[in-house]
Amino acid sequence: MYAIIVHGGAGSWPPERERELTFGVRTAAENGGKRLAEGSSALEAVISAVGVLEDDPLFNAGTGSTLNLTGEAEMDAGVMWGPTLAAGNVAALTRVRSPVRVARSIMEHTDHVLLAGPAALRLARSLGYPDYDPITSAARNRWNRLRARMDDAPEEFGRLPGLLRDHPDLGGDTVGAVALDSQGALACATSTGGIALKLPGRVGDAPLPGAGHFADAHCAVAATGHGELMMRHGTARAVTCRVAAGMPLEAALSEVLDELGRELGSEAGLIGIDGNGAPCVDHRSKHMPHAVVRSGVEGIHGALKVGGEDGA
Repeated sequence: MYAIIVHGGAGSWPPERERELTFGVRTAAENGGKRLAEGSSALEAVISAVGVLEDDPLFNAGTGSTLNLTGEAEMDAGVMWGPTLAAGNVAALTRVRSPVRVARSIMEHTDHVLLAGPAALRLARSLGYPDYDPITSAARNRWNRLRARMDDAPEEFGRLPGLLRDHPDLGGDTVGAVALDSQGALACATSTGGIALKLPGRVGDAPLPGAGHFADAHCAVAATGHGELMMRHGTARAVTCRVAAGMPLEAALSEVLDELGRELGSEAGLIGIDGNGAPCVDHRSKHMPHAVVRSGVEGIHGALKVGGEDGA
């Protein structure tokens, strides 16, 4: 038995983007599902799936990442291996193609859980990750438009909640994947370019175990939404603690999102998978493109929102 679920971020997209968004997450899930069917680990599967989304400029991760206030792409990513609680994370990383693979290298080649900024880039280069510019022309054009609009309100840059409330199009999103392999092991992976026009050096929830992702022996979870809120709430860990205490995963996702909304307010989304191979998705945003592959279930289910039609 194996299963994988992939998401492309919580947010809102125009109807004409539904087909390509669902195609993107379906392609990623198919890639990860193929790895699982071949006997690869859940860790291999989630990294492979997230890597597909990092290469797709439609999503805010890797190629096509949003740009910070000074016009740079500073990327965050994280991975976690449930059986041993091993974790690797990278923050404010520039000029690599696949941040999630650098995060894995941190987990496997260092004694650390998180590296950030220029030091993380030096490690990536020493491990053979070549120079790569992830900034697309579309991302640059969007930055130019947004930056021009924000010139009239520079004092707001240091107050992110108000900035996002008044300018919701600045909000970022995260791509992620969770998987169960045929050996019963669970893993998760996340990657993001973060929030548009963020202050240089800003780190979100994606590279923080317990906030943006978590995997243990009971379940694996990946989150998306306003990172500062999930960092304060400990969203991913809140789910796994409930599942460990005996709550069904689907109920845990719903309860945690409700709690997050009551305490802090957020258009957040979560995906999770438990040791029985039951993939679940829940979100409090208009859309959250996602796709699922399971052993014994024919085809790939992909949708823009919970309960949505299958994508093409």
